[in-house]
Amino acid sequence: MPTSSRRSPKGREGALDAIWRWLGRAPFEETTALQERLRAAVLSGEGPETLLFCEHDPVITCGRSARATHILATAPELAQRGVSVAQASRGGDVTYHGPGQLVGYPVVRLRGGVVAHMTAMARAIACVLAELGVAAEFRRDAPGLWTNDEKLCAFGVHIRSRVAIHGFALNVTTNLDAFNLIVPCGLVGSRVTSLTRLLAPLGVAVPPLEILAAHIARELGAELNVTFHANSIAMWNGITRMIGA
Repeated sequence: MPTSSRRSPKGREGALDAIWRWLGRAPFEETTALQERLRAAVLSGEGPETLLFCEHDPVITCGRSARATHILATAPELAQRGVSVAQASRGGDVTYHGPGQLVGYPVVRLRGGVVAHMTAMARAIACVLAELGVAAEFRRDAPGLWTNDEKLCAFGVHIRSRVAIHGFALNVTTNLDAFNLIVPCGLVGSRVTSLTRLLAPLGVAVPPLEILAAHIARELGAELNVTFHANSIAMWNGITRMIGA
């Protein structure tokens, strides 16, 4: 995997620059394996902190606290809809990932505790949403960004040796009917929403996922006091120009 050889003036002495990458559509299991490799590289000092963005093929993921009864559809029903089921090392219950959802995986060292890491991600995303006219608040009791009692963005992480993987899933143009297959995050009666649904009454166009990714990378970098440089090998030209790379 390509990495930057530059050294960061803001990071630890001799630390590699942080980078962010847009992976496009990627299978869940493959991105999990990639995160583990990136975490091992961070721990060994051989690789930089990396912020991955992607969208997944339809998949229900089960966190460490997941209950089987929170998957409401039968196996044949899931197969008919092309939805797979995967175990995840993150905390939390069951959730859905699919096309139109922006998933972010910051493989970074913790600056503080786990809650501080979650709220840093939430503040970064909320800042980008505010630029679009959407107000969202982080709820610690039900980790996520919520607006009008509807969940817009879910969070879940796994920490080892103070390096995090997994991260967040922001519903952008996601087909919300897919959440009827599960009890989202184990919260009975909870509702989900999407950026498309929230922006439609405002007459605001929904940005492409990779544009949102660029803005979130900027804001999360500010939260973590690091600059995430675009990996030009993995980026589209329009994105690298947009963030000044």
